Amino acid sequence: MIMKTIEVIISGKVQRVGFRACARHIATNLGVAGEVENLTDGRVRILATGDGVILEKFVSMLYGCPRAIIRDIEVYHYIDTPFTDFSIKKANYG
Repeated sequence: MIMKTIEVIISGKVQRVGFRACARHIATNLGVAGEVENLTDGRVRILATGDGVILEKFVSMLYGCPRAIIRDIEVYHYIDTPFTDFSIKKANYG
């Protein structure tokens, strides 16, 4: 298995709808490690580490999060980052 890390930026109605918890649930079920956080501009940012094929599945499954209305998902390669689990980062703004 070749592990890699991606950065995922999700826009739409993705804050205050349980999206971060949904992303963590999907990641945990797939064995993806990383973190998810709200951004000040209303988007959500995910750093995810795992096998490339699994990461593709993870990103596609984000569309199934209930109550979230995803307008766009941008995926970028990111510096390989080892995570031990998948966590929700608390917003430190406002």
